[in-house]
Amino acid sequence: MARWLKYFFLGIFTGLLGVTLYLSPAGLWLEERFGLSALFLLRGAIKAPDEVVVVALDQQSATQLKLHVKPRLWPRNIHARLIDQLAAAGARAIIFDLIFDTPSDIPEQDEELANAIKRAGNVLLVERLDYQDPGSLNQLDGITYQAFIQEGATQLLPIIGEAAKARAPFTLPKAERVHHYWTFKSYAGDIATVPVVVLQIYAAGLYGDFVRLLNSVEPGLSTQLPAHIDETDIEDLILTLRNFFTGNPRLASKMKEDLDRDRSLKPEEKKMLRSLLDLYAGDQIRYLNFYGPPRSITTIPYYQALQADRKSLEGKVVFVGFSGATQSEQEIVRDDYPTVFSNPDGLYISGVEIAATAFANLLENKPVRSLSLTGNVSILFLLGFAIGMAVQILSTRKTIVLSLSVILVYTFIAYSFFKHTLIWLPVIIPALLVLVALMLAWVLKILKLEGFIGKSGPARELDQIIEEQAGRFSGACLTTDIEGYTTLSESMNPSTLEKLMTDYRVVLRSAIDQHYGRVMDTTGDSSLSIWIRKAENPVTRKFFSWIRKPSSSAEKLNVCKAALDLGAAIERFDKLHNPPLPTRIGLHFGDMSLNKSDGTYRVTGDVVNTANRIQSANKIFKTRILLSNDVVEELDDFLIRPLGSFQLPGRTKPVTLFELIAYRQSASRQQLWLCEIFTKALNAYQLKQWTEASQYFYDILREFPSDGPTHHFLSLCSKYQNESSS
Repeated sequence: MARWLKYFFLGIFTGLLGVTLYLSPAGLWLEERFGLSALFLLRGAIKAPDEVVVVALDQQSATQLKLHVKPRLWPRNIHARLIDQLAAAGARAIIFDLIFDTPSDIPEQDEELANAIKRAGNVLLVERLDYQDPGSLNQLDGITYQAFIQEGATQLLPIIGEAAKARAPFTLPKAERVHHYWTFKSYAGDIATVPVVVLQIYAAGLYGDFVRLLNSVEPGLSTQLPAHIDETDIEDLILTLRNFFTGNPRLASKMKEDLDRDRSLKPEEKKMLRSLLDLYAGDQIRYLNFYGPPRSITTIPYYQALQADRKSLEGKVVFVGFSGATQSEQEIVRDDYPTVFSNPDGLYISGVEIAATAFANLLENKPVRSLSLTGNVSILFLLGFAIGMAVQILSTRKTIVLSLSVILVYTFIAYSFFKHTLIWLPVIIPALLVLVALMLAWVLKILKLEGFIGKSGPARELDQIIEEQAGRFSGACLTTDIEGYTTLSESMNPSTLEKLMTDYRVVLRSAIDQHYGRVMDTTGDSSLSIWIRKAENPVTRKFFSWIRKPSSSAEKLNVCKAALDLGAAIERFDKLHNPPLPTRIGLHFGDMSLNKSDGTYRVTGDVVNTANRIQSANKIFKTRILLSNDVVEELDDFLIRPLGSFQLPGRTKPVTLFELIAYRQSASRQQLWLCEIFTKALNAYQLKQWTEASQYFYDILREFPSDGPTHHFLSLCSKYQNESSS
């Protein structure tokens, strides 16, 4: 029970370690930097939606149009030409990722650009967000206050900004790699970012259906909206809708239920409305579902877009911005970001392509989504717990094989989830949990905490006993012998017998090692194992008393545990092998001698001889595990049956013997009853009350017909009763 309790606690520790790491900033960084990146690389590039196009302000276009290499210095009348061309080609929305916040050198060009924007009627302009540094301080009446973070959009040139259909910012986090973006910026009053505004513009034709769905579940809210989308500022409409959904968490699910029942809408229209609902009701931070390396989204050079026809751009959402084709070109305008798909040559994905990617994710309603917090925490805890338990129970080889198998299977499951559902499961932390569990199990096996030093250096410890204690030590001794081995060895092929005994010794050594014993000798069918009680000075004993039990009982406790586990292991072994190897076990405690000859350690002394005699006494009682009174002292963890005092061969003093039956906490009712009645029977026997003792023994045989000790004492009762009557 104590051993399983230790396994349980290490499993709990490993599981909680995984949960703690996952909830920490370090865990998020690990999963973003390595886990999410690995999933993207395993999945590979995928096709971006055809509805999204990027028009690149690149060096090739600057050369073709004989313009400055820096796009911000291009004349604005050429942008007016592009807008007219895109509108004529049937572009559904045009997004300019250029900041028009200062007048150009030629005012007429600003007016020309503004007129083109008005004519198109579907142009969104990107604006910057300025923010106040959170580290800045304000002074008021001589008192210093920490300032709150506040963000706000910069003012565009009025003549151009007022001509646009909408204006919106698009900021990305400053990080080692870009993984996510904001749909709404809370520090800027929940202002909508570019992908959100573009999606609402794209879905403008379904505004009436959206209001109808809202009216069916919340009539009071629908009355606060304009009848037609053209009657309001698009940015104000988005903010109002966002407030509706954040203020009523059930609103989106109710509208989805009505949407599923609606038969008047086409499947693609339902899909678009569902995307809007998920957008307004969802989190403000969204993870990007990258389609591949730079320019995975259809990219057209600026100079070619000036000549684009309706066939290539009709119904498309066009993002216009800087996008270099090479790393050296990107150096001209630093508007690029490292991502998981950054090219080895240093080419990063441009800001305009990330904005287009974010919109495409919203359009398809396919962002990368993490499993719920509860789900991830549960997975990590259960995985950590299972691994923490397994590494202690299994052998080292099986543990390594199991660990590798678990990692491979779990990674495949995480990859499948990511590829088919875009659900992001943690993959780095589970691998770390397996590694930590293996290391902990390895450390525990070395240190053997229950015996402090344990087997960290068995040979060194034995040498130390010989050197410092003249080879004398106190400890527990366990001996074994296989019943009927001589007959068995005569009837079996030598090679078959050797293989059987090799497997048997593995089982024996495993049980002994598990409980910090040392197998000193395995000759033929017999074995000798010892548990050494360390000689400690008072200071050492006091210092380490919080780590382990007092050494006077630790060895007795461990030898009894080893005997029970060895007995159970041999029973399992015998069920799988033919012929079986029923084994007798004897335990004793006391002083022994240790010597070393030709590199071999040998243990001698009366304790060893007595343990062998105790083991042989199993033949008389038809039992499996017998121990002496010297082992039983100070222990109450086990269910034992007293068998009385016996004069063992070769000894002048009798030895009180007991049968070791089970761990007391796991003993069955029948076993408890057996020990209770047998004790009464033995007391009557020792008082020479033969009739009463016999009655008890007969009661036992009705429940346990083959009980060896009962048959032994019952025959003695009959013998002595007959002798007294004759």
